[in-house]
This record gives sequence, structure tokens and C-alpha cells, in this order.
Amino acid sequence: MAREPVMLARYAEGLFWMARYLERVENMARLIDVTQGFESPGREAESWYALVQINADEENFARLGHTPGAEAVKAFYLADAANPTSIPASLEAARYNASTLRPLISTEMWRQLNMFHRAMSAIAPEEMQGDRLSRLCTRVKEGVQTHTGITEGTFFRDQGWLFYRLGRLIERADQTTRLLDIRYHLLTAPNGGEDRRVAELERWGGVLRAAAGYHGFRRVAPPGFAPADVVAFLLVDRGSPRSVALCVSEMEACLGELRARYGLRGTVDALELAEELRAALTGRPVSRIIEGGLRAFLDAVQQNLNALAAAIGTAFFRDWRPNAAS
Repeated sequence: MAREPVMLARYAEGLFWMARYLERVENMARLIDVTQGFESPGREAESWYALVQINADEENFARLGHTPGAEAVKAFYLADAANPTSIPASLEAARYNASTLRPLISTEMWRQLNMFHRAMSAIAPEEMQGDRLSRLCTRVKEGVQTHTGITEGTFFRDQGWLFYRLGRLIERADQTTRLLDIRYHLLTAPNGGEDRRVAELERWGGVLRAAAGYHGFRRVAPPGFAPADVVAFLLVDRGSPRSVALCVSEMEACLGELRARYGLRGTVDALELAEELRAALTGRPVSRIIEGGLRAFLDAVQQNLNALAAAIGTAFFRDWRPNAAS
């Protein structure tokens, strides 16, 4: 059989970013949900502003006129279309990219994304309060999951599928590190009795649920698990769909297929970066990573993921611009 023609750079780029933005929407909903669950009485502003800090949005948050506080942060991520990392802005960017991909994507993908975009374009203030916020986050997650399922069932398996998966996997790995970062330093206080330890483990259960990993973790976790076990599950467990190591391994597979099946030589730099990142994740026990400073390690992983995305973008896209809408 003749080799399939190389995909147009603008199509590869659009699929990569459509997938990233949709994964970002789902993970933002997860971060918001877990932040609400971990609010500390009297420290609500601090708890919510940590979400801004983890996403490195402090400058943008201030530029748009917000001041630290629970309601401001909720509005910043759920309703402020001027914030490029908000759910409305990310959905708009995903829809824009999808509009450039109409010759490639299925009618079902396009229709569902339009309906989802319309449903999330005007979130009422009362939906950001109390139990309604958790239900809103569930609707957002289910909207992305529906699109993912439709894509899995209808999208043609060619180069475009591989670029779509690369975008989703890079974003998923990055967001898993942010989920760990946002709570690890608040859930590992050295002092406290048994009641405190039990409460902390319950909160770690909330982190696992936010990462859609609670039931999987319970299948492999030791009795009386420690926070380090959750970190290991989310960082390096090859059975956890959102673990960073699994995402990196699947990125290597996508890049390898682009090289072997389609003859795309531009994968060399990206493959080397992916291999280095996998080695950093799996080359030493998680206990030693934690001892060396988990936050610094997670920051380094995020930087390496950015470098990996840049290597892919520089090699295959028209004009690599991080966080570009298209």
C-alpha cells in the first residue's frame, strides 16, 4: 500500500490545540471542584488564590481587575472570557480550531462541541455557589468526556489522530502535576494525631477522585496508605490513565508511529525529550523525589512538557506559539 500523504501543518496544529484546550477545560473543572472541597474555614481566599498561583495566572488575574477571594477566582476561571485560561475562553479556542478542521472531523464531533460551547458560554453567578458549583463542574467534565468518546468512535486513525492524542496527552500530564502541586504542600503537615492523619487521607481521596483515579488506586493501594502512595500513583503508575509516566510513554508511542509509519523525521528532538522525561520520572523511587522537593520536581516536569510541546510545534506546525488558539 502506498504511504499516506503528509498532513497539512495547519490541520496537525489545529488538532493538537483542539485536544489540548478540551483537556484543559476538563482539568480546570477538576481543579475547581477539588479546591472547593479543600476550602479551609477562614482561609477561603488563600485556598482559592492557590489555584491562580498553580496556573501561573497572578499577573493576568491582577490585570483583569480581580483581587484574591473565592468569588473572584471562581468568576476568573468560570465566566471571564477575557482570561485565556478560563473555561469559556478555552472552549472558544477549541471550537475555533474545530471550525478549521471541518474537512477532517466528524459531524458528530462538530455538533457536540457546538452544543457544549453554547451551554457553557453563559454560566450564571448562582451556579458558582455551594453544591451547584460541584454539579456545574460535573457537567463540564461530562461535556468533555462526551466529546472524547465521540472522537474515539468516529475520528479516522491517521496522522491527525496522532497529533490529536499528543495534544491531549501533553495537557493531561501537565494538569496532573498541577493537581498534585495544588494540594501536596497543604496535606502533608508533619504534626497531628490520628484524627488529623485520617482527615488528611480522606482529603487525598478527594485528590484521587479529582483525577478520576480513586477506584483504580484502591485496587493497588496498601492498607493504611500514605500520601506518597498517591503521589506515586499519579506520577508513575502505568495503570493510572492520568499518570504522568503513562502519558509520556504514550506520547513516545505516537511520536514513534509518526516516524515509522509516516516517515516524519522531525520527531527526533521530541522523542529524545520524551525519553529523558520518562527516565526522570522512573529513574528513582518516588520517596526520593519527595525528599528532594516535590514542588521543584513538578515544576521541572512542567518545564520539560513545555519543551516537548515546543519541539513538536517547531517541527510540524506553521508557527509555534505557545498557547496559540490555532
